[in-house]
Amino acid sequence: MRNFDYKKNDLYCESVAIKDIAKKVGTPFYVYSYKSFTDSYTELAKAFKSIKPLICYSTKANSNIAVLTALVKKGSGLDIVSGGELYRALKAGVKPNKIVYAGVGKTDEEIKFAIQKGILLFNVESAAEVVAINRVATKLKKKASISIRVNPDVSANTHDYITTGKKESKFGIDMDTARALFLDKNRYPYVNMCGIHVHIGSQITTGEPFVRAFRKVMIFVTNLENQGIKIKFLNLGGGLGITYDNEKPQTAAEYASKILPLIKSKKFKVIFEPGRFIAGNAGAFVTQVLYTKKTEAKNFIIVDGAMNDLIRPSLYEAYHDVKPVMKNIKLKSIKSDIVGPICETGDFFAKDRRVPDFQDKDLLAIMSAGAYGFTMASNYNTRPRVCEVMVKGNQFEVIRKRETIEDLVRGEKIPSFLK
Repeated sequence: MRNFDYKKNDLYCESVAIKDIAKKVGTPFYVYSYKSFTDSYTELAKAFKSIKPLICYSTKANSNIAVLTALVKKGSGLDIVSGGELYRALKAGVKPNKIVYAGVGKTDEEIKFAIQKGILLFNVESAAEVVAINRVATKLKKKASISIRVNPDVSANTHDYITTGKKESKFGIDMDTARALFLDKNRYPYVNMCGIHVHIGSQITTGEPFVRAFRKVMIFVTNLENQGIKIKFLNLGGGLGITYDNEKPQTAAEYASKILPLIKSKKFKVIFEPGRFIAGNAGAFVTQVLYTKKTEAKNFIIVDGAMNDLIRPSLYEAYHDVKPVMKNIKLKSIKSDIVGPICETGDFFAKDRRVPDFQDKDLLAIMSAGAYGFTMASNYNTRPRVCEVMVKGNQFEVIRKRETIEDLVRGEKIPSFLK
């Protein structure tokens, strides 16, 4: 991971020793590298500079307002999937005309909020959603611009849970239905159908699935244009993979070399929605060993972090590298499970992993946790959510306070009939 390196025996984030952060904020916590976020954004922008795309960072990957603000200041737009994310995006200072709104289940209130704020585009996932947006926009007497998300029925060669471009997926509209919507667009007077959107999945490490999908989409767009339908925006989504273990994902430049020949002759405004590519390797989850437990069958390293803090290993059986925050060359290597305190067998960060024989109080860094880490955290087992820290150079600050036990019951009440 860039910007997470050892200096002598101590793991650093940029120019700050992670052990020093732990001393100040306690454990567990997320730590993020400002430079990793902004460098990855700049790398993608540079790769596609010849077409001047609008890059809308996918807020769901890591939605902390400090992260969003850092990217917005570099020129990023934002891809959102809820009214809450729209609220965050505006708090981060992004211009509404650099916001695109995806998601299969937008409510009337969310649609209204977005139209009132003047977002650039809705990415529409069904014919029923076109009807809903037109209904809300009619009441507001404000026209709403939309991209139709087409489902190209292409396998992304990734985990089933993050594959979104197959016909069995809940996402997008088949091309025949999408074509009919465009040809019937006059039925929706307060909707401006001006874009095509495609997103086939996440953690895709090769260019081939993208090329197959985008070729299908370009044929579809050409056919629309031949029928007099003008397309202004071409949203190619996100999905670029990162290194978690031994993957060798394509670079932004390699991706651009495959995609630009498919689109450079067109005059669309191209939009990208990267999330994991920007955030994934910009963060680590830091946790402390509580106990070690050795049985006849297994060794267990029990830490104070848990699946409620970082659910990816439990949900996807995802691999995250585990590094000692302070190397101890005297520790032998053992095969062990690294597990949390939650009352679930699925509460683990690593299984049968060869790691140092960690001892009580040792600090571990669960790497590549900048995307889909805190944003998927919960309060399961009534556990407070952890704090988040951002590092820039030799400085660090808490960008989200650790929750307290009092926070966990705020808003709850005992009804009068139980008193």
